[in-house]
Amino acid sequence: MAAFQIRKIQSIIVFIIVLIAMLWLFQDNIAKTSVFQKHTLQSDTLKEEMKDIAYLEKIDNFLIKEYSKEQLLLHTLEADTYYSYKNSPVELLNIKLTTFDEVGQEGVVLTSNRAEILESGDIFLKDAINIQSKNGALHEINTDSLIVLSNSDQIISNSEVAYLGENSIVHAQGMEMSNNDDTMSLVGDVIIEQDLGGVIETRNLFISHADGEKLYQSKERTIYHSKDSTINADMGLDLNMNENLMKLLGKVEVLNSSGSKIDSYNLIVDQSNGGEVYKSNHPTHYQTKISDIRAKKMHYDAKTKKVELTGEVLGVYE
Repeated sequence: MAAFQIRKIQSIIVFIIVLIAMLWLFQDNIAKTSVFQKHTLQSDTLKEEMKDIAYLEKIDNFLIKEYSKEQLLLHTLEADTYYSYKNSPVELLNIKLTTFDEVGQEGVVLTSNRAEILESGDIFLKDAINIQSKNGALHEINTDSLIVLSNSDQIISNSEVAYLGENSIVHAQGMEMSNNDDTMSLVGDVIIEQDLGGVIETRNLFISHADGEKLYQSKERTIYHSKDSTINADMGLDLNMNENLMKLLGKVEVLNSSGSKIDSYNLIVDQSNGGEVYKSNHPTHYQTKISDIRAKKMHYDAKTKKVELTGEVLGVYE
């Protein structure tokens, strides 16, 4: 009987020990769950707080006017949204920047998707950028950044530029423009890709939209690649986009895919009406595998491959 009671007491003691252990484990899990939930709540709260303090100030429908020391209006800056940060430049979304000249007349108007204002006061425009000049001509540019300098009337880009022109796209290594002018310079190496398929390689291209004109000009060596010809000009080009006329300046060499060669001076490439005609009113030297002809004038239709040489024509045939 005594032995039975002892075993019963031992069983009760073991049950109590197991129960205590289970309660201890359960309590530990509750504590861990509580800590985890608390940590998660703190993390979520911190994220919300970080989101709230990502910027110091936010202003919708932002507008500011900047004046010179002489109290002349330099420009107005409008934006859908303004953000200021502690250690970063001010950021603007969907901006419009209007410049003014020394007599208060409106100059260039620039728009872009994003912009930053640096401590120096210079304004960085980013993404797709449109520039409307004084006479209303619109320049459409794609570049990583364009700078409006606060201490001058200059607009510059030191990044690669894609200028969307009339029937062409112009690629350059940078851009310079005055607030109060209708001209623009695309600097460095320049490639003009024409919708007709031609490609022009040159440097430092000057673009003028004054008085309704649309002129592209360069004084640097220029190469024009058409479907069947390569033309080298040593003194640059004048490209009239209104009339689809290009003048390749200086000594000109035309190399045709057929093997013929034309040496002339100040060559006109007429691309009007979808055609391509080369003209020169200067002495011309035309060479093929079987002929060597010199003349005062030249007219060559690149599509029909028909050449006309006129004025004191002298030819030698093999």
